[in-house]
Amino acid sequence: MDVGIVGSTGYGGVELYRLLSNHPNVNECILYSSSLEGTSYAEQYPHLIGLSLENVKPIMIEEMQELDFVFLAVPSGVSKELAQKLIGKKAKIIDLSGDLRLKEPGEYEEWYKGESAPEQLLDKAVYGLTEINRETIREADLIANPGCFPTATLLGVAPLFQHHLVKPHSFIVDAKTGLSGAGRKATQSSHFSETQENLRIYKVHQHQHTPEIEQQLKIWDSGAGPITFSTHLIPMTRGIMVTMYAELTEAHTTEQLHSLYHNYYEGKPFIRVRPTGQFPSTKEVFGTNFCDLSIQSDPRTGRVTIVSVIDNLVKGAAGQAVQNMNVMTGADETTGLHHYPIYP
Repeated sequence: MDVGIVGSTGYGGVELYRLLSNHPNVNECILYSSSLEGTSYAEQYPHLIGLSLENVKPIMIEEMQELDFVFLAVPSGVSKELAQKLIGKKAKIIDLSGDLRLKEPGEYEEWYKGESAPEQLLDKAVYGLTEINRETIREADLIANPGCFPTATLLGVAPLFQHHLVKPHSFIVDAKTGLSGAGRKATQSSHFSETQENLRIYKVHQHQHTPEIEQQLKIWDSGAGPITFSTHLIPMTRGIMVTMYAELTEAHTTEQLHSLYHNYYEGKPFIRVRPTGQFPSTKEVFGTNFCDLSIQSDPRTGRVTIVSVIDNLVKGAAGQAVQNMNVMTGADETTGLHHYPIYP
């Protein structure tokens, strides 16, 4: 296949390049950028010297339309414009931004502070949470790749919400992410001296991934409503840890819940349910498409704690996008994603 990466000079774009350039079913990986066209990719990313000979192209809609896949690793607000020009042609589209995730235009406008994509485009977009929507993804031409926080959160609680084992209004999400989630462009909040040896909460009650999580929870449980979702920036490059809490509808032991998770995710190669009493850390999924999960019941409080870790640039972005491409082409979903975690 010939594939294109739009927004190739960002962190999500270069991670897509790492995965796609080594993918056995990809013939050519073409790089596009609206700001750095004409430059050598290895000039932008010197770690690719001697590995990448590509130059970055300007946005070329007609050329992109004739590719097999186009990955939109561009900011929200940009991808919806590009998707409208590409849809209906040969290329299948996987959008890594937030433009096509929310089905209600009003919610997008409230949380993203911009005009929503047209409803006909939103109707065509399939939410690309691979382990949950695999069969729908298989037939899709347009994928709304999930956000990094929603991926870790929703995979962490899917069995509980689908089996109505927790009280939805008791659900609390405490999430922490590394700095690469903020993108390559430097800001004061991502400055080394602002982040090193520091822990900061941000976007309190305002994070744009909140309605994305709520939207999926309502599909699983009609009683689900607003959630408490807090995000924190921690001084590391990659990784997300989401710790979730909810009140159980009735008593369940840790062993019972672990068995539920083990059965639910059986046959899903990128979900690793950790043994009872063992909790994952972000380093244990570094550079991979794995999501590692642990669950623990607390009989004293009647609550349950779930811990979910992912690499935000892989399972939280580029890796899940490639996983979705694999499903859409009928390939084994692990193709090109057989990476051991980088450790230590």
